[in-house]
Formats: sequence, C-alpha cells, structure tokens
Amino acid sequence: MGYLKFDKTLLINLEESLTREILRTNRGGAYHSTTIVDCNTRKYHGLLVIPVPALGEDNHVLLSSLDETVIQHEAEFNLGIHQFDNYHFSPNGHKYIRQYDCDIMPRAIYRVGGVILSKEKVFTAYENRILIKYTLLDAHSQTTLRFKPFLAFRNVNFLTSANPNASQHYDLVENGIKTRMYEGYPDLYMQFNKPCRFVFHPDWYKNFEYSKEMERGFPYKEDLYVPGYFELEITKGESVYFSGGDTFIDPSVLAEKYEEEIKSRTPRTSFYNCLKNAAQQFYHRPTENDAYLIAGYPWFKVRARDLFVSLPGCTLSIDDPVRFEKIMTTATPAIRNYMKDRSGDKVIKEIEMPDVFLWAIWAMQQYSKMQGIAQCMEKYGALIQEIVDYIIENKHPNLVLEKNGLVCSEGKSQAITWMNSSIDGKPIVPRSGFIVEFNALWYNALKFASEIAGRQGDTERVNQMEALASKTGASFVETFVNGYGYLFDFIDGTYVDWSVRPNMLFAIALDYSPLNRQQKRAVLNIITKELLTPKGIRSLSPKSEGYRPYYVGPQKERDLAYHQGTVWPWLLGFYLEAYLRLYQLSGISFAERMLIGLDDEMNLHCIGTLSELFDGNPPFQSRGAISFAMNVAAVLRVLKLLESYTEGMNNGQ
Repeated sequence: MGYLKFDKTLLINLEESLTREILRTNRGGAYHSTTIVDCNTRKYHGLLVIPVPALGEDNHVLLSSLDETVIQHEAEFNLGIHQFDNYHFSPNGHKYIRQYDCDIMPRAIYRVGGVILSKEKVFTAYENRILIKYTLLDAHSQTTLRFKPFLAFRNVNFLTSANPNASQHYDLVENGIKTRMYEGYPDLYMQFNKPCRFVFHPDWYKNFEYSKEMERGFPYKEDLYVPGYFELEITKGESVYFSGGDTFIDPSVLAEKYEEEIKSRTPRTSFYNCLKNAAQQFYHRPTENDAYLIAGYPWFKVRARDLFVSLPGCTLSIDDPVRFEKIMTTATPAIRNYMKDRSGDKVIKEIEMPDVFLWAIWAMQQYSKMQGIAQCMEKYGALIQEIVDYIIENKHPNLVLEKNGLVCSEGKSQAITWMNSSIDGKPIVPRSGFIVEFNALWYNALKFASEIAGRQGDTERVNQMEALASKTGASFVETFVNGYGYLFDFIDGTYVDWSVRPNMLFAIALDYSPLNRQQKRAVLNIITKELLTPKGIRSLSPKSEGYRPYYVGPQKERDLAYHQGTVWPWLLGFYLEAYLRLYQLSGISFAERMLIGLDDEMNLHCIGTLSELFDGNPPFQSRGAISFAMNVAAVLRVLKLLESYTEGMNNGQ
C-alpha cells in the first residue's frame, strides 16, 4: 500500500476529503492546489495559479478548474464537483472516485459503470504549466471525454463576479485554444496531445462557494467564466494529455514532457521523502541567476527570517549543499546592501528585522557543521565577520549593543520578532527591550565568530570575541534566568515579562549557550511540562495570562490567537535538538516518538507537507498556510540529526 493513499470510503465522505488538500509548485512561484476530490475550497485554489509581474507581486488564478465528463451511449457522467449556496454540491463527481494516491503524482481512479478512468496531474518545474494525463483503463463501448474549463483571471486575494469587461475572444491553436479574459494578463493556452473539437459556448457559472474562506471570515462567493468545452474520443488503453499554461506547447511532445517531469520526482513513500518533496517546493528561482526560499504556500512570499531559519533544513538536510550556496549567493548582496545604506530588497522582505542577520549567521554555522568549517570560512567567513562588526559598531537601526554585552531592540510600535501578529499596525505581543532569543542568537554568533577567527589564527580577534561573549553570557544569565527555573521572555526597562513562552528554547538549542547544564535542564523541563504537544511547541503556556489556543474566526480573532497559545512545529525541531544535546543517545527514542504526531500529518490537511500552525488544545487541528517552510525544514533537521546519532551508536561512538 502507498504511503499517501485514500480509499473510496474516505473520498465520498466530503467532511473528510474536503479537509485534505494538495499542493504542487514550480521554481517560479506558480502552483496548483485543490482538494483530493478536486473541489476548490479556497480562493487560492486553482489548476494554474501563476505570478503576473506586470500586475504586482501576488499570484493570479487563471485556470480555476477543469470538469471532465464521460459520455457513453449519449449518457453523460460529470466527474467534477463544486460547492454552491447552502453547502450544495454539484455535480457530485466524487462519488465515482474509487481510489486516490499521491506517491509520485496526484492520481485518481474513477469508475462509471464499465468505464475505469485514471487521472494524473503534474505541475512542471520550470514552466507555468499543469499537465493532466487521462488513461482509459477499461471500457466496453465507444467513449467520449468532454472537458469544461472554469476561468478566473484574478488576483488570489480577491474574488471575481460576472461582468461585461471579460473578453470572450479566443483563438484556435494546435489541438486547443488560447484566451485571455482581461488586458495585462498572459494568454491561457489549453491544448491536448491529439485533435479535439472545441465548442464555443460562453457562460458565467455563479455563486461558487469556498468554505475555507467562509471559516476565515472573508468573502467566499465567486462567479467563474466558461468559454465552452472540448470533446475528443478515447479508446481502451489510450492516454490523453491536457496542458494548461501561459505559453504554447507543441502537442506532440506532451507525453514525453509528462514522463520527463515524472522521472525527476522523488516518490512520496515515507515521512522523509514527503518532507524532502515539500522542501523542494519552496525553492524559488525567478531568474537563472537568483535563488530563494518561499516562506510558505499559498499566500507567503520570500521573508528574510523564514529564509535563513529554513535554509539549512531545506537544503543541507536533504544533501543539497549546492542549493544552500546558490541561495546564500543571492542573499549575501541583500545583507551587504542593507548594512551599507539600509536599502531593502525587492524580493527578500523584512530584511530590516533586527534578528535576521543573527539567523543568517546561524544558517552559515549549520553549513559549517555539514560541509566543514574550512569551506564555511572560505565562502562565508568574511560575511560573518562583517555582520558581527556591524552589530558591535551599533550600525543596525534597531539592534543596539548595550554596555552589558546584550542587544536591545524597540518592539512596542512595530512587531520585530517572529511573533509578528499586529492589529492596526500595533504588535499584539509587543516584545521589546532585551529579547531572549535575540540575545541567545547574539551569544551564539560571537562564539561562532571566535571559532572561525581561531581557525584563521587571528588571536587578537579571538580575544575580542571571547571577551565580549563572556560579558554577554554573564549578563544573559543575570538578566533572563529567574527563580522558577525558566527564562524571562523579554525585559523592557523595568518591565519584566513572566510569560512562559518558547523563545527561551533557543538558549538551550543553539550550538553555544550561556547556560550551564543545570539551567538548561530546568528550561527544558518547563517547556516539556507547559508547552510541548504532539504537533509542536505552544507559543504560550496555558497557565499564562492571555492564553488563546484556537486559531479560528475572523481575521482579528485569529490575529489575537496567532502567538497566544497556538502550536508551531518548527519550534519542535529546536526542542528536540536541545533534548538530544542534553540526553544524547538516550534521547533518541523520545525524539522518534515525538515525530509520530507530525508523521500523521502527512495524510491530513495538505498531504505530504506540514501546515503553518495548530490549535493549542486537543485535537490540535491544523491551521493557517497549508505548507510552511520553517516547519518542514525543522523536522528535516531533526531527522538528519537522528541519523547522525544512530550512525554514531552503530559505530560504537
């Protein structure tokens, strides 16, 4: 049995099947996403969703869906499914699905009487193109397939309504048509690998409903335009290929193109393989010379903190150091440009956040551990030194090195940490002053800079780094360690935040820590007792004031809960790293057990990946973005870490 396989019983139960989504991306930021029964439940869903640079930074839904109809003896069986008013579904094509699996590509098997039809989908890696392969596995009489495309041509953040401005014009192209609803958009090419008949029958289908948008308190009704339909004959054993893209393709190469794309895929036959595929879906290469990581799908873009936190897990942990180097080659000028004149970057957002450069050093530190410190020094030694000196010289506008060796930031007027939810521009969690993870990262950066200087034989710099690290470490303990065995989250002047939050975790998870073993164990114990869940680490203890475990309701309600008790899997990665540091080989079985809850997620929500966050209370329902880079990266790092511990154990080390 496949790792990602669903049977008829689950598929025909819409309460189960509509909660399971799929995502396929390409290197340009385009994607295909829907549910496993092909019923769109989000405004972000679509067969072909692509960036249109001329219209801004957002993605746009061109081809929303494609309904297939099987015709035999003049009887029509529509395999599509859409939700309309009052939770009404029509047609009910899901009742014909007998099996769905996603080991290599999304594949559904439909049975209509004596007809058995297979449908497989591939999103091409370097083009904005969805390929669908239909194979008639069995049929006892002449069979015709009809295809009805539903077009949107809109920004993913908005919905469309029937309107007279939409162009109904189309042009015939080889084995299909091209059309464009509005100026400024590219043409949508819909083609088959064999001749077909296109019947022009323009119409607007109204009042589609997207249940996920309804849940999130957003507008959820839409009208979609259908230009007509395609028809072609198919015989038993024959495969027909459909292409939907923003460029023309020679129909004769569709079958070959499809098979080439399949060969490059890693089968999703295990927890690791699913995460590896998910990690590669975040790769973003808008030009041949640039490489990035998208923070998540379907609505996130490239964010600086997310990029550096995710980078080691999404590259090094799947044995792809070359990808790490390419992304760092793109990110390095952005870092240096900001240090030079505080200029932002067009693609990497939020590079001005005060902890971003500290996370960049951490990412390069992970490269050093995987590829060797000599290679790290050669590639990144100068950059690490520049960043550390930049902070020491107090050139960052919001990361001030104080006399006690700690760094201080102003976070009352703007959210500056990863806990960045805001209402009307004001942070919901106004973390300001001495912030615990900023200073844990700063101490770690100083010690790593000292390590590099030592390898370079620069005694003077070693002494400088060690002296400052010693001062920082002593002040860290004096400032953050309280009498209850955990760390204050932040201290702003005379205000001390006693909330039990996960940010103290970094002080025990990073390679260098100012805490002694006893202090580390005390912190780990508190996190284990109050924050640990099967899906990750809570953002706030249930015992702390303001705990809101459920990320539900309208936008404001969700913003208020975003970091007030919700669970984040990426923090579990650092928690397990800290646990293994303290307990070594004896912690392996515990770490493996803790990953079971996330392994289960591979068949839930967006299958084969990890969603952004989870509710803080049972049953720990997944919420937010359907695929989140920091979560995927953190678990991949843990799996790699467990592999190294296991190898050491087998080698008797």
